[in-house]
Amino acid sequence: MNGLLESIRENVIFVLEFLAVVAVVFIVAYLLEKLAKKKRGEEGKGLNVRKITMIGLFSAIAMILMLFEFPLPFAPSFYELDLSELPVLIGTFAFGPAAGVFIEFCKILLKLVFKGTSTALVGDLANFVVGCSLILPASLVYEFKKTKKGAMLGLITGTLSISLFGSVFNALYLIPAFSKLYGVPLDSLIAMGTAVNPAITNINTFVFFAVFPFNLLKGTLVSVLTLLLYKPLRPILKGQN
Repeated sequence: MNGLLESIRENVIFVLEFLAVVAVVFIVAYLLEKLAKKKRGEEGKGLNVRKITMIGLFSAIAMILMLFEFPLPFAPSFYELDLSELPVLIGTFAFGPAAGVFIEFCKILLKLVFKGTSTALVGDLANFVVGCSLILPASLVYEFKKTKKGAMLGLITGTLSISLFGSVFNALYLIPAFSKLYGVPLDSLIAMGTAVNPAITNINTFVFFAVFPFNLLKGTLVSVLTLLLYKPLRPILKGQN
């Protein structure tokens, strides 16, 4: 009984931590977006029907793409590639960093409603935080420099950010948290990495040979597709003739 109560307590704490992370990321995105608009001499526009509709649409598309995952030969089976960050990043470029964070969060909520979680919410937190480590730097650079060059620089920054931050975050928090909350020994997770790459022998090599290239590949693919799709989609998203 005590073990069950302790498990419930730990999971409740984790959920509260998850929500706190979401709130902090959203506030940071909102404040930096306001700063960028002020620097450009633009009035900040609030929510309107079109923007709310687009946020909902992009969240739904992102959730659907999240269901299509592809294994990679250099990473264990619980690391699968999806392109759910593509509509999130396009929506972020169109409507700003704060809207992007909201799309990312709604994507996770929709996924939990329709599919649930198989990772004690650790994977869902990872998807949100690591996703934001791509969309926030990319969109913030673009907010301060609304040109094609600014978009390219933002996407490069975002790709580097998701690669580096994702690696550190996995090593220091997510992998140990998954091991604890899901009841899988850390050695077993590392062994799954060793099975696909003998060079993986500990948490550091796991991150270097599996997590880093995984996030680098994901960031690169999403960035290239965003660069190709955003310009032709922009007039439609903005309601411009």
